[in-house]
Amino acid sequence: MLQLETTGQFRKDYKRLKKRGYDMGRMEQVIDKLLEENALPAQYHDHALSGTYAGFRECHVSRDWLFIYAVHRDKLILTASRTGSHSDLLRKG
Repeated sequence: MLQLETTGQFRKDYKRLKKRGYDMGRMEQVIDKLLEENALPAQYHDHALSGTYAGFRECHVSRDWLFIYAVHRDKLILTASRTGSHSDLLRKG
């Protein structure tokens, strides 16, 4: 089983989404699956990222709710990096 490590930005994102009324239980289900080292079902559209986020993965908690994370198997750590809507995470500037 992996250990969870969160970035400061992830904690800010999490608080913002909770304040907006997102169902944080859905996020916790995804994190639990990843901590148990289970593959995510196809509905989450889990995939590797490139560019700025090379080495990270992204999945869809729901249609417009993304979760960016990295798994470091050598250290048994799941790093929760960012979460939010497409516009929260992908806007430039």
